Amino acid sequence: MLIGCQEIEGFTAYLRGEERSAATVEKYCREAGRFAAWLEGREVNQALALDYKVQLAVTRTPAGVNGAVAALNQLFAFLGIEGCRLKAVRQQKQIFRDEARELTENEYRRLLAAAVRRGNERLLLVMEAICSTGIRVGELRFFTVEAAKRGWVEVDNKGKRRTVFLPGKLQTLLLRYARKHGIVEGAVFVTRSGRPLDRSNIWSEMKGLCQEAGVEPGKVFPHNLRHLFARTYYGLEKDIVRLADILGHASIETTRIYTMESGYTHRKQLERMRLVM
Repeated sequence: MLIGCQEIEGFTAYLRGEERSAATVEKYCREAGRFAAWLEGREVNQALALDYKVQLAVTRTPAGVNGAVAALNQLFAFLGIEGCRLKAVRQQKQIFRDEARELTENEYRRLLAAAVRRGNERLLLVMEAICSTGIRVGELRFFTVEAAKRGWVEVDNKGKRRTVFLPGKLQTLLLRYARKHGIVEGAVFVTRSGRPLDRSNIWSEMKGLCQEAGVEPGKVFPHNLRHLFARTYYGLEKDIVRLADILGHASIETTRIYTMESGYTHRKQLERMRLVM
């Protein structure tokens, strides 16, 4: 079977019909397009799929290869060529979190302070909303005036619905922001043209705070605020099942990644055990 523009367009429609997130659709279709370009007009078969996987391993990490494999397996399923399915690369289970990418609470507060100094009220509230509730950046569109009034947000994402409660202070700030900017209904976080903010808007604005806040750019991206929420919640409650429900995870194994401790934290715990004379 040949893979061309028509097949990629059909794959895109298929993924949307499966209610995949916009980010997943974009990623999977990008991977499918790269594979189609690599084929250079050849008909896809298992041998070529395996060759492509081998070449990916030269330039990508195991996680990167597995991301491409997941996308291509979905493509093969859509095209009805299950015989081309690829196996994921085995990875050693990561025990500790990468400290170089861990955003600390202190660094988070420095980012907030930098947003205040710059007068970027919207970005300040966006960061507080994500970090105090644990929502995904793509779920900000569900933060409406109506939700702020009732004190909870009904999130419908990836085919699953969940309720996200708002801390009282955040609820007050959201309503105050909406009144100040004349937003009487619908999404609170919008662009000047009235469209809901997307992750690229937020990502670039957060990166702009790095130097002033004294935080490494590699730590500053919206999803890291969700990780900070997860670690903080787990540190207080030690209830990973409840945390998985709050975050909207289908698997607790995903939540374990969010609550993974750093090697530094583990070393401190070992020292406190005092088992060496």
